[in-house]
Amino acid sequence: MKRVLEGSHAAAEAVRLARVKVISAFPITPQTHIVEKLSEFCSNGSMDAKFIKVESEHSALAAVIGSQSTGVRSFTATSSQGLALMHELLHWTSGARLPVVMVEVNRALAPGWNIWTDQTDSLSQRDTGWIQLYCETGQEVLDTTLMAYKLAEAVFLPVMVVLDAFFLSHTYEPVDVPEQESADKFLPDFEPAFSLDIRNAYTLNQLATPDVYMEMRYDMHLAMEDAKNRMADIENEFSKIFGRKYLPVEPFRCDDAETVFVTSGTITSTCRQLVNDLRKKGERVGLLKIKMFRPFPVKEVCNCLKNIKQVAVIDRNFSFGAGGIFAQEVRAALYGFINPAPCVMGFVCGLGGRDVTIETLTTIYKKAKNREAGQMESVWIDLKK
Repeated sequence: MKRVLEGSHAAAEAVRLARVKVISAFPITPQTHIVEKLSEFCSNGSMDAKFIKVESEHSALAAVIGSQSTGVRSFTATSSQGLALMHELLHWTSGARLPVVMVEVNRALAPGWNIWTDQTDSLSQRDTGWIQLYCETGQEVLDTTLMAYKLAEAVFLPVMVVLDAFFLSHTYEPVDVPEQESADKFLPDFEPAFSLDIRNAYTLNQLATPDVYMEMRYDMHLAMEDAKNRMADIENEFSKIFGRKYLPVEPFRCDDAETVFVTSGTITSTCRQLVNDLRKKGERVGLLKIKMFRPFPVKEVCNCLKNIKQVAVIDRNFSFGAGGIFAQEVRAALYGFINPAPCVMGFVCGLGGRDVTIETLTTIYKKAKNREAGQMESVWIDLKK
């Protein structure tokens, strides 16, 4: 059924359709609308779920770790400083192999205090063992959240569904909300491989000595690698039921392109429009959207960029002392696999919610086409100094 929803409510609808049984969260702008809507669902009977109110994001994830450990499908959401406060327990969730799903609304980190979009919060948690999936539209938020449960429960790793603050979380657009029967067909009840049970008591997450710890981490690595193949199967199953499909990376007009933008999140939509505009002028330009950031889709990125001359990576984030994070990942993916490799140039823009317009992206295109940027340092665009 088509409905006009903001991105946050699309996420909440997906959680309802997934028949989540425990929700715990602390309100923090701009993710608050997600858990507000879920609170309504729990209150009015739309969901048969327990909503746990806590005093912090650290406690929110701790509560979900507890519920998921008992074999109950669980959910939380956060942003920015809240995600940073969860950092310790992000490691605990993945290390305990708990298939928690969290929606993370990208918001800049303080100080200065800023509530607008910026990917640095989620990307700073890239090594915590969570699968990360970035969304462009409200429809993609709903669909990805449903698929995230299927993926998490297949590989026993947590999944972070990521969307831009305000540009997506608070923007309304038509979204196809599936019927519960169809959602149940795609995502049956969760059957845990292990769980805490007072009738069959044992201890989980005990001290891991040096003779077992390394193997535990290697198993997590294998599960992360397996997630790539599992996601492809899940996408195919989802497509058969709902008629929609996404990919770890989505090439757009790349077949004969010489210069390709690499984007994620809502910047992709603006960039896609520019690519169409430039194509009408005879420019050989394309776009590669990256949806799956962890595990990073190295093979798919290489296949899409192997015949490209220039690559312009758009980063709404920054790793101090290193550069844009997506640019780092793309360079690492290509290194040693493609010879000659394309000229990869990183561009940092849109931090703290600053608009990334057609004009901004046109400037980036001209610099990339003419190779007016180095391959080692990211270029900052639209600085007011």
